Amino acid sequence: MTRKELLDLLELFRKNEIEPARLADLLSEEQGFTDLGHAKVDTSRTNRTGFPEVVYCRNKTSEELVQITGELYKKSGYALLTKANSEQYHTVQKHFSDSVFHERAGVIVVGKGLEQRGLVSVLTGGTSDIPVAEEAAVTAEVFGCVVQRIFDVGVAGIHRLFSQRDQIGRSNVIVAVAGMEGALPSVVSGLFPIPVIGVPTSVGYGANFDGMTPLLTMLNSCAPGISVVNIDNGFGAGYLASLINRKILDASL
Repeated sequence: MTRKELLDLLELFRKNEIEPARLADLLSEEQGFTDLGHAKVDTSRTNRTGFPEVVYCRNKTSEELVQITGELYKKSGYALLTKANSEQYHTVQKHFSDSVFHERAGVIVVGKGLEQRGLVSVLTGGTSDIPVAEEAAVTAEVFGCVVQRIFDVGVAGIHRLFSQRDQIGRSNVIVAVAGMEGALPSVVSGLFPIPVIGVPTSVGYGANFDGMTPLLTMLNSCAPGISVVNIDNGFGAGYLASLINRKILDASL
């Protein structure tokens, strides 16, 4: 946008010929990113999607992590960093004192996320699936969901799942995380009239094929109402759950 175009736009606003919301949209579309050289940080993503860009930490240098996090923090007041390790956390924590490391999830949260409303249940088939489930749970919490964790309710002892039916039934969204054969999402989707997000994990013996077996099980489920994210992609599941939850909350207003 040229200087003249910007001045013309502001003149329209002065004359009340353009709504404030429309002016904000037009201005937010301009540039919309900060070029750091090594990264073009998408500072306008919140305006488009409601959630800011998220930092994938693997293969990034300490300087890159700090610079990217700083831009997101400055714009949104918080930042979410996934697939992080303790060394990266110590680097980030030196620059952002309000950072928290969720070690089992491999997630760093800088600042405070969105206000939490609406219930998302995160289930696991077994205890070994908890790291992926925690990544989903922390992501959903940062993006404005109340999360209840219900772990180790896999189909090998399905009575454990049945004992939690009332709690799970209050959810807006269910995230079902499972390795081995990956049957949990199918069972859950057959029990509840609630959107189910299946997360296959690489947990299992040889024929699990590092998560391919549960992935194919979930994709081939005969139970409708399941969406499936990639193997070990807890972040993707938490993000999708947050989008669905927000839509449900907006519709109830």
